[in-house]
Amino acid sequence: MRHRIVGELMTSAVVHVTPDTGFKEIAALLAEHDISAVPVLDDQDRPLGLVSEADLLVNQAAEEDPSGLLLTPRLTPADRARSRATTAEGLMTRPAVCARPEWTVVEAARLMQRKHLKRLPVTDEAGRLVGIVSRSDLLRVFLRQDRAIREEIRGDVLARTLGLFPDALDVEVHEGRVTLAGTVEHRNLLPVVERLCRGVDGVVAVTSHLGHRPDGHPAGNSSAA
Repeated sequence: MRHRIVGELMTSAVVHVTPDTGFKEIAALLAEHDISAVPVLDDQDRPLGLVSEADLLVNQAAEEDPSGLLLTPRLTPADRARSRATTAEGLMTRPAVCARPEWTVVEAARLMQRKHLKRLPVTDEAGRLVGIVSRSDLLRVFLRQDRAIREEIRGDVLARTLGLFPDALDVEVHEGRVTLAGTVEHRNLLPVVERLCRGVDGVVAVTSHLGHRPDGHPAGNSSAA
């Protein structure tokens, strides 16, 4: 089974800034390129952190309400310092949490979830920036056609991984939802088949109507005689 990797999904032409890039220039870049964050790179093209729209808005959030109707916000010391910053050095959230090009979608998605991030800079073995991957990039795997998902299950999961004929089980795919029916040789194959199908890129859910042979005798559908 082959999974899409970060290097195939990331954006390679990355808009970036340096630590001395000013507040207004960063805001202009975000607006010009319709993006919500930029990585901050050192002189070796290594990410130091990211400046996001949220980081810039701290500057406005720290201001007192001109009308006097709103209470003065209570900011953390880090946000208070960020509200006074005028360059990327002080505005950025650090350290930069990065991914590698060879990571699978699952690896990148889990890191984003664990760290509550919307995007990850992607770095090479030397730590240099080679791209950036966002949540929307990872979701592109769910745009796979149902026919492609079905053929991968039949060819990679059933035939090459489990050693079954592609027609050993009935496989239907509708909008990424997989339905399995048929009989496998052993009870312990049931969770294996389901788990492998769930691991196919683009699969949203798996519904199993599989059964197993009670006597454990060969079901006659294996390619290994």
